[in-house]
Amino acid sequence: MDIVESLSQFWSFTGFANATWQHLVMIVLGIGFVYLGIKKHWEPLLLVPIGFGMVIGNIPVLAGLQVSIYEQNSVLNILYQGVRMGWYPPLIFLGIGAMTDFSALISQPRLVLIGAAAQIGIFGAFLLALWMGFTPNEAGAIGIIGGADGPTAIFLSGKLAPELMGAIAVSAYSYMALVPVIQKPIMLLLTSKKERLIRMEKPRVVSRKEKIVFPIVGFICTAFIVPSGLPLLGMLFFGNLLKESGVTRRLAETARGPLIDVVTTLIGLTVGASTQADVFLNARSIKIFGLGLLSFVIATFCGVMFVKFMNLFCREGRKINPLIGNAGVSAVPDSARVSETVGLEADPGNHLLMHAMAPNVAGVIGSAVAAGLLLGFLG
Repeated sequence: MDIVESLSQFWSFTGFANATWQHLVMIVLGIGFVYLGIKKHWEPLLLVPIGFGMVIGNIPVLAGLQVSIYEQNSVLNILYQGVRMGWYPPLIFLGIGAMTDFSALISQPRLVLIGAAAQIGIFGAFLLALWMGFTPNEAGAIGIIGGADGPTAIFLSGKLAPELMGAIAVSAYSYMALVPVIQKPIMLLLTSKKERLIRMEKPRVVSRKEKIVFPIVGFICTAFIVPSGLPLLGMLFFGNLLKESGVTRRLAETARGPLIDVVTTLIGLTVGASTQADVFLNARSIKIFGLGLLSFVIATFCGVMFVKFMNLFCREGRKINPLIGNAGVSAVPDSARVSETVGLEADPGNHLLMHAMAPNVAGVIGSAVAAGLLLGFLG
């Protein structure tokens, strides 16, 4: 009898005894993310950790074992604090700053307007979320998905709607991985063959002094406008200063190499693990995924159409190829690569990558500013 009871108790602790169909659905979804990252090469640095994290988070366990990500003082819960408390996103921005070249933006400052126009996706999704019944704080956290910036989405949702963080983060990173799939059809639909053939002026050479001054001046200007975006903006511009100063090479290499790799791994794994079936698999999560897709569509639409509007006021030889309008979202450098790919399909000799990097890095700054605005008004 004791053996039977022991076996029965052992069985009650296993995942087989506690599994529900919801757990199995989320495990399959996680495996799907891993498959897309490995087989299709869709943002593997994001999808593989998130996908495996989803598998980890949906292994059924009894409460009280101190292993679940939502149980206080468990190992996963301690690692998750970096997401919930907003520690990881600024560190990601430090690495992004240290690996980003702002030369394209400095040499063509008018292209910053494209990055600003693409942020309309954030506020469009915000209004749609309000219309669908989400609270203002929840709508603000959902809207930031349109900036195509995973760390910013995590940072803002942690402040405004922590209960929705898992769905928002997975949605943001999923659509970042699907940038080529989502944006290309919209770009082709909105542009004519003639527009896709526009060749832009070669960007001027930017001096070292300009590269050093830009992060300092850029930070002061944006931080004074949106002080609530200080953690993200400060780390972004500081990372870029480390890169461009020429005297902090070791710090810059650490920020854009080992540091960002470690933090990206922890973010992906813990965000994935936070999608436990009982917390994640519900109608609100489905709505968030739908709004996330709409926000990407709106951002791409606004970016491309704004370039077409700008061209109404540009003389011949100064016109902008509308294909770089999609790069106004913050998915660096993936959206800029889409501009390059679609441009080469129209004209094999027309390279748009360096031009597209200008609105692309402007989108990084713009998403942080937009997050600061939403946090200032709603926080």
